Order: sequence, then structure tokens, then C-alpha cells
Amino acid sequence: MARRPTRSVRVGSLEIGHQHPIWVQSMTTTDTDDVPGTVGQIQRLVEAGCEIVRVTVNHDKAADALPEIRRECPVPLVADIHFTHRLALRSIDAGVDKVRLNPGNVGGLDRVREVVKAADSAGVALRIGVNSGSVEKDLLEKYGWPSPEAMVDSAIRHAQTVEDLGFHNFVVSLKSTDTATVLQANRLFAQQSDVPLHLGVTEAGRPPYGVIKSAAGLSPLLLEGIGDTIRVSLTADPVAEIPAAFDILKATGARVTSPELIACPTCGRIEIDLEQLMSDLEERLKGETAPVKIAVLGCVVNGPGEASEADIGIAGGGGKGILYRHGKQVRVVPESQMLEALVEEIQAWKTEQGLAETASP
Repeated sequence: MARRPTRSVRVGSLEIGHQHPIWVQSMTTTDTDDVPGTVGQIQRLVEAGCEIVRVTVNHDKAADALPEIRRECPVPLVADIHFTHRLALRSIDAGVDKVRLNPGNVGGLDRVREVVKAADSAGVALRIGVNSGSVEKDLLEKYGWPSPEAMVDSAIRHAQTVEDLGFHNFVVSLKSTDTATVLQANRLFAQQSDVPLHLGVTEAGRPPYGVIKSAAGLSPLLLEGIGDTIRVSLTADPVAEIPAAFDILKATGARVTSPELIACPTCGRIEIDLEQLMSDLEERLKGETAPVKIAVLGCVVNGPGEASEADIGIAGGGGKGILYRHGKQVRVVPESQMLEALVEEIQAWKTEQGLAETASP
């Protein structure tokens, strides 16, 4: 998949941009000044696969906690700032890797200049975050509502402000609760700038609806090659955001970090215990990172054709399973041996691809 060309932005140990993976990030829900609670949640996020973590810095006690949190955080740490530029400066001094702010609400150009100068000196990145709920008054008057055009004008204005100060190590986000607005705003911005984009549907809600809404808003952009980091914002334990984000990336082909399992819907034609086979296979593949596409089909109508389209496929029926690799039939096994045969074929595929050292079933 061709990605939209962007500049590269360094955030701690990571580079953001089209030449790098689309990184998955999340945000803690703890009081930041609760260091043990915040560090504990960060650790759970990282264990789930989170690659960038943001914490709110909404008062001085939160800023006081940042040095210790930074020491304990194994991934790039982002400070979320609103209104108070002084807290942005304190966050930079504390060693965060990126500061998320809206240059329009920190008190004027002099304060923006002060933050940009400090970030530049410390090698800290910025994220210019534009939300539909915080578009400037003059743009609301111009467009009549927080339209995609208003959001893009806001983002371009703020981007120009920091670039005029000689600073280029920043990304932009354009978020809304409305999926159509997210789509149009990010498409418009992508046409006008090479700044990397962080994608998200803000306030998407509780799962599973919040996951579906995020997928609806982000998948078209990812399929078009737009987007350089991603967050699925859920009203839930933030750990739940991580597998949801990786599933969206996998479903769009934007970044595949685990096997993709394809299975036919349950219907009266199925001749094997497909649900049990899929459940057993998912259990055996926990922790597997090989980007292999596996099709498991349960009848002779579409099974052979669809199984042959995957890297590895099996079409079951009549007490047996026909195994395919790269579209070619490789063997026939009894139904009772289908699971083990699939696992063996996965290992053979990994060896063939030079991936034998990845996590194995």
C-alpha cells in the first residue's frame, strides 16, 4: 500500500512518517500525579502493544510527577497540554518526548514562541491538535460551524505559526466525533501539507460501538495511505484501545503484526465444527507476529477457491480437510488432524519467508 509522502518527525526513539510504521498510541486515564497508578497503567498498555503513551498535564502536581514517570516509561511519552503554556515548558524540562497542544489556546504568539524554542532546544516534538470542539471563533464565523474546512484552516494556521519560527518537528491531528468530518478534514489537510497525521475519532464511545465507529472513520483514510499514528479513543480501560487499533491496521493492510484469520460465516452448508476449530487455532496463535493470511473454510461450495487465495488455507468437509499453500493443494488430512496440520503449515510458511525466529505457535 502506498503511503502519503510526509516529512519525518522524531519522537523519542521513534520516527513518525510515511517511511516508518503507523504507530499505535493511547492515553492514560489515571491522575498523572498518582505515579504508581500511572506507571502501572503505562506498563499494561505497553504489554498490550502500545507504542506511544500520552498523559494529561493539567496542573503543577501532574508536572511534578513527570520526571519519575519518564524514567519508568519504556516508550515515548507525550504531555497533553491545554491553555497553560507554563505546563508545556515544565513538561519539556521533565524530559517528555512530545507535547500535544493547540497554539491557539495557550495565550498568544509570544507564549507559542517560548514553547517552540524550548522544544527545539530539547529535541522534543509537538503535536498540533485540532478538534472540532475547539475551532477558533473567527473560523466558526467564517464557515458557520466547525466544518472540515474550518478545522483544516485552523491546522494550517497553527502549522504555519510554528514553521515561521523555524520549527518543523511536529505532527498534526484533526479529530471530531463525526466520522464524515474526520474523513474530509484529514483528506483536505493531506492535500495541502507534508506534515505527518495522527488519526483518531474523538469520543468514539464505549466498545463495541466505539471500535466500529473508529473503524468507520479511520479505515478509508488508511486505505488511501493517509495516517502515521493512530488511536482508538474508547470509554473504557485504555488497554482495550490497543488490540482494536492493531485490528483496524490489519484489516486495512496498513500494518500487519499478527496472522489474519479468514473464516466463512456459519450456515447450513458447514460440514465441520468450524467455530471450535477457529477457537483452537486462535488459542494456538496467541503471541504470533507473522503476517500470514490463513483461511479456514467449512464446506465444498466456496471453500476450495477461497482457501487457495490465502497464504495458507484449509477447506473442510466430508470428514477431511484439503490444505493449500500459495494457492496450491499440498495435502489432505482427516478432520481430527486439521488443527495440527494448519500449525505445521504455518511454521513451514514462516521458514519459507525467513520468519522462523518470530513468535511461534
